[in-house]
Amino acid sequence: MKRVDFKKNNGLVPVIIQDHKNLDVYMLGYMNQDALELTKKTRNIYFWSRSRKKLWMKGEMSGNRLQVCGIFIDCDNDTLLIKVQLLGKGVCHTGNKSCFFKSVREKKL
Repeated sequence: MKRVDFKKNNGLVPVIIQDHKNLDVYMLGYMNQDALELTKKTRNIYFWSRSRKKLWMKGEMSGNRLQVCGIFIDCDNDTLLIKVQLLGKGVCHTGNKSCFFKSVREKKL
């Protein structure tokens, strides 16, 4: 894997989480280097919580885990796309399968 540039955003990179089969986008989170290393080692998704200032494994409370199928890096080396298999019913803390379930309505799109 190419080297991830953690310097651009104060040690964090945005991570897009996508279903490996149907390509649904489940969520966006942030990883620091430790979260990425734990994710690669365990094949479970770890994030850095910006509000709680700590590492957390997705699904540690809900049981809805995300198993890594592939990790991809963008052309600038500062954003990750991780394709996953959902082990559970949903990803969002609201109970929805995806965090992207609300529409932004604009008069002119």
